[in-house]
Amino acid sequence: MAVKIKTKYGVIDIDNAVIATVVGGAATEIFGVVGMASKNQIRDNLNEILNRENFSRGVVVRQEDNGVTIEVNIVVGYGTKISEVCRNVQDKVKYNLESMLGLTAHAVTVIVQGVRVIGED
Repeated sequence: MAVKIKTKYGVIDIDNAVIATVVGGAATEIFGVVGMASKNQIRDNLNEILNRENFSRGVVVRQEDNGVTIEVNIVVGYGTKISEVCRNVQDKVKYNLESMLGLTAHAVTVIVQGVRVIGED
């Protein structure tokens, strides 16, 4: 499924994998985020942290009338304030979607799948 943007010159299709890469990149830049987690941990391996090529497994994109709603699954570092990390992820994801892709994120839901001690393998 792709997001379609109509312009006076034609239609722009943005694939969900592109949106997931932008969202995952924004989320992993935030201090306190150890990495992205899979939205389906049972199927994809319970303790796996996703790398850049697999961000689409940790992001759910739903298309709405004038924008999208995003669901982000993350793992945070032990000792960080989880509510503040999640708020920063929401702000950064909304900003990156608007500045890079021209998409409006109506809602960004952050799901913390785990807490990891930094340096733990």
